[in-house]
Amino acid sequence: MNKKTEDKPETAAEPEIAPRSLLDRLSHALLGEPASREDLVQSLREAAGRDLLDRDSLDMIEGVLQVSEMKVRDIMVPRSQMDVVDKDSPPETYLPLVMESGHSRFPMVDGDKDRVIGILLAKDLLRYLFLDKKKRVSFNVHDMLRPAVFVPESKRLNVLLREFRTSRNHMAIVVNEYGGVAGLVTIEDVLEQIVGEISDEYDIDDDVMIMPRDGGEYVVKALVTLADLNSRLNTKLAHEEIETVGGLVMNRLGHVPRRGEKIEIDNLRFEVLRADSRRVYLLKVTPVEQPGRQKTKK
Repeated sequence: MNKKTEDKPETAAEPEIAPRSLLDRLSHALLGEPASREDLVQSLREAAGRDLLDRDSLDMIEGVLQVSEMKVRDIMVPRSQMDVVDKDSPPETYLPLVMESGHSRFPMVDGDKDRVIGILLAKDLLRYLFLDKKKRVSFNVHDMLRPAVFVPESKRLNVLLREFRTSRNHMAIVVNEYGGVAGLVTIEDVLEQIVGEISDEYDIDDDVMIMPRDGGEYVVKALVTLADLNSRLNTKLAHEEIETVGGLVMNRLGHVPRRGEKIEIDNLRFEVLRADSRRVYLLKVTPVEQPGRQKTKK
């Protein structure tokens, strides 16, 4: 009997050791055994290094932990960069803005950005485009406005995300401690802190740095060197201390730009397609026609 009792744990233990140790390691990391959040992240990274956790899952977990520490002011679109429409302006005046910006929602203001009266959805303007001239006169865009939601800039992102989900709202106007409008934030801004930049029509493959598009436009990664862009577009961008396109755009703007910001440099219009609070990732580059200069090229 002694032999049987001794042999039994040996045969049973061998197949159980590996799976039990994997679960133990993950549980230690996820159930609060690390002494601090930094220790937890380090444990998760070690688990990913041993292929116990895939990279995408690790990035999302780190994003969730980061969101719980961040506040609305950290990711909001600042007031100066808000695209708004005025309640007294006819739709014809802001339709180009709606179409060019690509945004789906626009705060409507009463003469000033501190007086937001509602949120206009771009899709609601489609009805206006198909009306004849007589019916456009009686068209009232105010009937289509959605209520504006206001949040303090000190609100934590995890709380805001929960409110977005429960209210099914996608945009909030951010106010400062004095009640003035400080900016705006969308559910996409919050989600991108967790899952990374959300894919769109401007996404390009990892191994592509400059991608031509219709209309003479180019989608360019910010890390493209000025020399490479000059070679591709036959331009003469240069800076003594800057090597990349993203660095040049930030230098000319004087700050880290937000998505949608534009600037013209040496007959090229740069539009920021993707950026965060620290750096630029993707740009749209469009040559600007200058007839006077074209005449000299012969």
